Amino acid sequence: MNELVAYKSLVVAVILLLLFLAERVVPAVPAPAGIASATRLSKNLGLWVCNLFASVLIVLPVTLFATSHSHYWWSAWVPSWSWLFFDLLLLDLWIYWWHRASHRLGFLWRFHRVHHLDQWLDVTSAVRFHFGEVILSALFRAAVIFCFALPVSSVIVFETLVLISTAFHHSNVRLPKRLERMLSFLVITPSIHWVHHHVVPQDTDSNYGTIFSFWDRLFGSRSKTPRTPDMSIGLDRQQDRGFWQLLTTPFQAENMRREQGDLP
Repeated sequence: MNELVAYKSLVVAVILLLLFLAERVVPAVPAPAGIASATRLSKNLGLWVCNLFASVLIVLPVTLFATSHSHYWWSAWVPSWSWLFFDLLLLDLWIYWWHRASHRLGFLWRFHRVHHLDQWLDVTSAVRFHFGEVILSALFRAAVIFCFALPVSSVIVFETLVLISTAFHHSNVRLPKRLERMLSFLVITPSIHWVHHHVVPQDTDSNYGTIFSFWDRLFGSRSKTPRTPDMSIGLDRQQDRGFWQLLTTPFQAENMRREQGDLP
């Protein structure tokens, strides 16, 4: 278990670093003046540090509890060679619906909005999440892990793939068009996910996939909007906030009033 977590951390750290360097050498879109500043980067990385603490203190113990208290009731009808593939599909389907719910349910949106307030996308956007969203996600995922008796090895492999995929499709790396088009039939690419961060609400509420791209096609949530160099990123009529404001924004009264329809 400790070795798996260590390998996961090492692989993810290397991928993040490589993408961080690559998007500065071969960017897909030039960053607007002042957007890719040290202030923004430090804010995103600060949120990541908060999530690392939440992962160690809450996410990992909850996940271990769920995997160690479930029974492998499905092992008789799932072939042994396909268990990992089955687990990955199941978890990715779950995260698709979790992501979709985070846009539709006001309470979850309070936390997820922190991610969408970023007004530019690069690999640091992939780690910009409110710790409350990370904890809530882990608690609901634990129920899935428990009900389907998913082994901890499958969960760690899935987490590794999620982090790599999230870093990849948030990155500003320029890819050959033909390669990205081929990849997009199976996995989420930057061109797909950037549309999800478009300020236009109809696009924000689309393209929910994390690893596999076919869930959006299957459930009718794929946007037809193509990515363009001048695409505005963020939330319509909302500005990004400072680090401490981002930490407290899910608990501010304005969010409750917005859920009740008193604010636009």
